[in-house]
Amino acid sequence: MRSFPPTLDKRDLLLFSQGNHGRLYERLGAHPGTLEGIHGVSFAVWAPAAREVSVVENGRTHPMRQLDRSGIWEMFLPDASNGLRYNYQITTDVGEKVTKTDPYAFATEAPPGTGPVVFSPRYQFSDEEWMLQRVQWDAATSPLSIYEVHLGSWRRHPDGRPLTYRELASTLPQYVADMGFTHVEFLPVAEHPFGGSWGYQITNYFAPTARFGTPDEFRHLVDALHLTGVGVIIDWVPAHFPKDGWALARFDGTALYEDADPQRGQHPDWGTLVFDYARPEVRNFLISNTFFWAEQFHIDGFRVDAVASMLYLDYSRKEGEWTPNRRGGRENLEAVAFLSELTTKLHTEHPDVLIIAEESGAWPGVTRPVRDGGLGFDFKWNLGWMHDTLEHFDREADRRRDHPDDLTFTLMYAWSERYILPLSHDEVVHEKRSLLHKMPGNRDQQLASLRSLLGYMWAYPGKQLLFMGDEIAQEREWDHNSSIDWELLGLPGHAGMQHLVGDLNRLYAGLPELWQRDASPEAFQWTAQADGRNGIVSFVRTGSHSSFVICVCNLGPVTWSDFRIGVPAPGPLQEVLNTDASNYGGKSRTNPATTTTPQPAQGLPHSTTITLAPTTTLWLHNPDPVKV
Repeated sequence: MRSFPPTLDKRDLLLFSQGNHGRLYERLGAHPGTLEGIHGVSFAVWAPAAREVSVVENGRTHPMRQLDRSGIWEMFLPDASNGLRYNYQITTDVGEKVTKTDPYAFATEAPPGTGPVVFSPRYQFSDEEWMLQRVQWDAATSPLSIYEVHLGSWRRHPDGRPLTYRELASTLPQYVADMGFTHVEFLPVAEHPFGGSWGYQITNYFAPTARFGTPDEFRHLVDALHLTGVGVIIDWVPAHFPKDGWALARFDGTALYEDADPQRGQHPDWGTLVFDYARPEVRNFLISNTFFWAEQFHIDGFRVDAVASMLYLDYSRKEGEWTPNRRGGRENLEAVAFLSELTTKLHTEHPDVLIIAEESGAWPGVTRPVRDGGLGFDFKWNLGWMHDTLEHFDREADRRRDHPDDLTFTLMYAWSERYILPLSHDEVVHEKRSLLHKMPGNRDQQLASLRSLLGYMWAYPGKQLLFMGDEIAQEREWDHNSSIDWELLGLPGHAGMQHLVGDLNRLYAGLPELWQRDASPEAFQWTAQADGRNGIVSFVRTGSHSSFVICVCNLGPVTWSDFRIGVPAPGPLQEVLNTDASNYGGKSRTNPATTTTPQPAQGLPHSTTITLAPTTTLWLHNPDPVKV
């Protein structure tokens, strides 16, 4: 066979060995092209401990050559092209021959197939305006409302088949835009062998799952969302990967991508392997992967999964199952360094791409800049708020007033980070019940409680995330094998919930008081804290120009007439939200516009009186602030 020159040069190899090749995906993997006038495909794979590596396609084996001591094996296969199915055959240091996928494959066979497929993108994006606007957008001081979606179960055909990327592109973007969400967040879209992992056990980090179509068809879906004014966040999983023998596990016969220490390299909860964050080439693989999704698919943000499992050596491990770090502590110093490197490099190259941490511990400074000792994320999921709030609303209405700390404790740390308030897929699976069925009482009471919860959530400091189906008060737990029960929209209470969520998003976007100063404690004030007397919670969110929104929640079972609430300043007040309004499935009449009086109440200099139905959230706004 004719010998061709390498497609990687010495600079590529040096940057790779240092862990600094930001666009490593442009060199490793399978790339169609022309070399010395011959059309074909160049292949490159990292397998430093292998004796031999070959490309296998159509029953033919093509030996590769190793480039210096980099551990990279490479070859150019003439006359190969897009659509070629291939694998790598690796001869380990003990002589065993194993067949492996391509860690940098850009496409794969649809499961249950596992083979990589040569793929070169041809899709041309049309979202230039969106990408230009994104550069000017400051997420911290802008409305951010996220609709979390599992692509395979958002909507299905009558025969149970999931929608394809193209079918989703014709339906999902307009739905999300009509509901007023600013972004979708997809559960992991990279290829994974087991559908029941929901994408969180990835085998091909550079390939969108083939379950729903080609990589270009996924690009079309992202483009369609952008053209409708909706951003795209994807869940990204650098914490662990599955043990499937054909994938990353012991890739060249040794612990290559995973940590060789079993106390650090295996996850006890999930039966998976943990990346070796000390190895430059592994860090390069992961960081280059974020560049790939941002640049090749125009992804607007990453929600980094299971960050706590990365940060702590003793995560889910008993005494004796972990070894302290070199300083004697429980912190995984290599993972901390990796996350800091990740956020620094991604923000340097793509400062307008969001990085969100799902960090369930109390690690300090998750959203503090790396230069100030933090991890550099843009936002952190506020899982403490989620647990405490759901626990409060799970109580019988006449018992909630006895547990004010469920709601007030979260304000002890509300400004320690920049937060997203998540009611995610994790809260509606594994016998946790749907959000609706977490609420106590009969059906009307459950619906009222859920409406009140969402009204409270959208007014609370932080950005919002809601899992698909919760906007229509899904009755049953989420099932990844079936569609949302859209037929529920034929029932008034469920249609009313959908109407409420759309109104919440639209009102929220139009009220800067609810998002402009999220990180400013002086922009929030409790006025009633479920003091055990009346079961009412209220607080004020203030804007930058003397404007404010008052959120009042009657979480008890009693109607209050002429209830006096404190108001920060004089002037007219307008009720802009009542979760018990008839168009949401409730029974209340709205409070008329009112004017404040100089009578102090709840620690504020002015006040007004309102009527509060049981289990109801109200928003009051001063549309024309009086300068004082």
